[in-house]
Amino acid sequence: MARSSHHVVHNSKGGWDVKRSGAQRSSGHFATKEQAVNAGRQISRNQGTEFVVHGMNGRIQSADSHGNDPCPPKG
Repeated sequence: MARSSHHVVHNSKGGWDVKRSGAQRSSGHFATKEQAVNAGRQISRNQGTEFVVHGMNGRIQSADSHGNDPCPPKG
C-alpha cells in the first residue's frame, strides 16, 4: 500500500507549493520556500503523512515521517 505524502515543490509561475501526492491542486501556495516548508510540515504532522522537500530542480532534499512508520528503526 502506497503511503500518503505531502511535498514542497517549486511552482513554475513563482513561489512554492505544498501538494499532497496524487493531487491536482496544491494545499497551499507560498512566496518563500521557508514558508512552504513550515506550513507543509504542520499539515503533514496533522494528517500523519510523509513530508518531502524538493529543490528548484525537483530533486528530493529531505524527507520526514509524521505517522506510523512502516519500518521503524530498532532501538
